[in-house]
Amino acid sequence: MTALFQQLPSVDKFLKTPEGEMLLTEFGHSAVVRELRQLLSEGREFIKQHQNLPYFFADHLSTLHYLQERLTQQNHVQIKSVHNLTGTVLHTNLGRALWAESAQQAALHAMKGNVALEYDLEEGKRSHRDNYISELLTQLTGAEAACIVNNNAAAVLLMLATFAKDKEVIISRGELIEIGGAFRIPDIMAQAGCKLVEVGTTNRTHLKDYRQAINENTAFLMKVHCSNYHISGFTASVSEQELVDLGREFDIPVITDLGSGALIDLSQYDLPNEPTVQEKVAQGVNLVSFSGDKLLGGTQAGIIVGKKEWIAQLQAHPLKRVLRCDKVILAGLEATLRLYLQPEKLIETLPTLYLLTQSIDVLQEKAEQLKACLANRLKDYHVEIEESFAQIGSGSQPMATIPSFAVTIAEKTEVKLTALLAIFKALEQPIIGRVEKGKIWLDLRSVADFKALLDTVEKL
Repeated sequence: MTALFQQLPSVDKFLKTPEGEMLLTEFGHSAVVRELRQLLSEGREFIKQHQNLPYFFADHLSTLHYLQERLTQQNHVQIKSVHNLTGTVLHTNLGRALWAESAQQAALHAMKGNVALEYDLEEGKRSHRDNYISELLTQLTGAEAACIVNNNAAAVLLMLATFAKDKEVIISRGELIEIGGAFRIPDIMAQAGCKLVEVGTTNRTHLKDYRQAINENTAFLMKVHCSNYHISGFTASVSEQELVDLGREFDIPVITDLGSGALIDLSQYDLPNEPTVQEKVAQGVNLVSFSGDKLLGGTQAGIIVGKKEWIAQLQAHPLKRVLRCDKVILAGLEATLRLYLQPEKLIETLPTLYLLTQSIDVLQEKAEQLKACLANRLKDYHVEIEESFAQIGSGSQPMATIPSFAVTIAEKTEVKLTALLAIFKALEQPIIGRVEKGKIWLDLRSVADFKALLDTVEKL
C-alpha cells in the first residue's frame, strides 16, 4: 500500500509541468491547488479502501483531464435551464413565469449600467424607486397608487404590520390557506403582530359572522382568494363588495390577498375565470395585494395597490426597506406591465399567455415532431401521443384543466423508466416531465422553447 501512496503526484511537481502551468493560467493558483489537494485526499481514501489506485491517478493525462473537468464544473451555475414538460405552465419549482423579451432586455440594461432608480430626471433630485411602476399600475388598475415588495407573502406581511399591529383582523375560517413550503396565513399574521379572528366555518361563512366579530380593536376585514384549493358542495362565502359595504358602515377598511394577480379577463381566451385586480379596486377594496410572477407573467414581486394615503404609510414603514426589490426586478416588472398597455398583443408578447392559449392543433403537431425524434432514439420503449390535461399552476385554478397533448413513454419494467428519467435529468438542459399511469408524460403545453427541446433530444 505504501508503494501506491508514493505513486500519487506531489502538488508542487504537478504544478511545474506544462499541463499544470496551463491549468494555473486558465483557472488561477488558488482554485487549482485547492482542487488538486482535494483530489489527492480522495485518492488516499480510495487506496485505503481498495488497495488500488483510482482511475484518475492511473497516469498523468488521466489526472490532468479529471482535474480540468472538476475545475470547469466549478464555473457552471447549478440553477440550470430545464425543459418544462410537466404540463404545469406556472411551475413553482421550475421558476414560475417566463419573462417577456422586453422584460429580459430591461433587466439586462439595468444590470449593465446605472439607471435612474431613485432619481427624478426632470426635477434633478431624489425620487422613490416605486414611482414608475406606481404610475403604470394606476393606469392599468384604476387604483390611486402602488407599492412593490419582493413577493406576495411580503406584501401581506407589510399590510398587516403597518395597519394591524396589536389589533384584530377578521377572516373567514375557509380562507386560512397554506401556500407552498407550509407557509400559512395565520403565521404571517402572527409575525405581523396582529390577532387572527376566525369567523364562519370551513365551508360556509356569512356576512353576519363578520358583523358579530367587529369590535373597537378591529383593524381589517380581510379576504384571501383561495386559488390553490377548491371547496364544492354545501358552501357559502362573502364577496369583497359585501365586505366593503359592511366596512363602510363601521369605518373599517377591507384588504384582499388576490394571489395570482390577473390583470385581464382570462375567460376571453376560453381559460378558467380568475378575479381581476381591477374588479377589486372598483368594488372599493382599500388594499389589494397580488403576485408579479404568476398570472401577471412577470418577475417575482409582491404588488399592493390602493388608496394613496394607505400606500404612503406602507412606503414609510421600516419593513418596506427590508422587503423592497432591486433595480433588475423593478426594470423587468415595469417592462412586463407596459405590455398590458397593448392588451390585444399580449398573446404574442407575454410568454405565459402564449403558452396557455396555444391551439390544440399546434400542440398535436409539436407532439408528432417530438415523438418522431424520440422514437428514433428510444427503440426499446413504447413512444405514443396521447391527449393530456395541462394546468395553469402556482395555485391558480387547481381544479381546472386545459386540453393538451403529450408524448408518453412506456416500458414493461419500472427500472427502465426510472433509468430513462435519470438520463433526461442528466442532459445539458434537463427534460422534466411527469410520471402517471406507469408512463412518462411529456406535455407540450408548458414547453418554453420547442426548437431547443428538439435540439436537446438530438443529443440523447
